[in-house]
Amino acid sequence: MTTDQIIVTLGGILAIAAIAWFFWGPRRGGYRAAVTSGGYQEAMVLVKGGYTPDVIVVQHGKPVRLNFRREETAACSEMVVFGDFGKSARLPEGETVPVEFLPEKAGEYEFTCQMGMLRGKLVVE
Repeated sequence: MTTDQIIVTLGGILAIAAIAWFFWGPRRGGYRAAVTSGGYQEAMVLVKGGYTPDVIVVQHGKPVRLNFRREETAACSEMVVFGDFGKSARLPEGETVPVEFLPEKAGEYEFTCQMGMLRGKLVVE
């Protein structure tokens, strides 16, 4: 192998590792949802190249309202899916869409776009 081939190969391996870390790497501690006067645990989630915040912490047995605001035109982000709760919602660009549900059991639950490329996690304590 020539020096150029070695450099290109190493660069490709590093790019693959970076992509794998981005999609499947460890998540930060999480954002704790605020409790509103109506009794909902509520958080605003920005949808722009991913979910921000992508880890949301709530308490079990209390209703949750996650407000999604999509600020991009990518087809992948047109919908959010909470498979474990049987919930999904269309996310029109520039509009805030609430998703409400009641987490009854503690655990970690994933939410994704319809293609599974954008991912977030709901941590129920």
